[in-house]
Amino acid sequence: MRDEETGSWWQQVTGEAIQGPLKGQKLKPVYHDELTFALWKHEQPNGRVLRPDDKIAQAGKYAPANWEQRMSQVPVTSTVVADKLLDQRALIAGIRVNNVARAYPLDALRKQNLIIDELGGTPIFLVVSDDGRSVRAFERTVDGRKLEFFLKPNVNVLTLVDAETGSAWDFTGKATAGQLQGKQLNKISVLNDYWFDWITYNPNTAVYKLGSQ
Repeated sequence: MRDEETGSWWQQVTGEAIQGPLKGQKLKPVYHDELTFALWKHEQPNGRVLRPDDKIAQAGKYAPANWEQRMSQVPVTSTVVADKLLDQRALIAGIRVNNVARAYPLDALRKQNLIIDELGGTPIFLVVSDDGRSVRAFERTVDGRKLEFFLKPNVNVLTLVDAETGSAWDFTGKATAGQLQGKQLNKISVLNDYWFDWITYNPNTAVYKLGSQ
């Protein structure tokens, strides 16, 4: 990314300026979510969508519709030798908590939905939405109490239940029924990424192994 004011260039993943007058400066990260449009629209029925600029589209400056397919054929170039545990282009959900990083292969997430874990001394869990693509992570501590979560079976809409109080929670991390109704779990940013890219910026990352919890 390049800013217009100083011409400095910034890394997309870390937000650090790597060239130009602001080299070494870092942008403050904010919580982000990566969802399918259908799920986002369901959660935000009044949300606004950024429409492509017709002039830029006519000039051919937007990426073509088959961009991802084309990029999948491009050889991977990285300064870090990716761990052989995963294919370089394996899709992972990457999380950092208290400067501790872990990669969760999406295939493992789908097979073992949801995943209870602890990262950087913080009890967490990851869950995949009904669409099989949207992933969210939360701290699983409420009012200083650590909770264990599981998916409620045989329901039409994804519902989480904590073992301690039996309260029901939705995919936004909010308790919708039970003793803890109205409580909101702290959200953790998840980066959906290729393994080779994640390990480039997180060389000391661990990798979640299916069935390890």
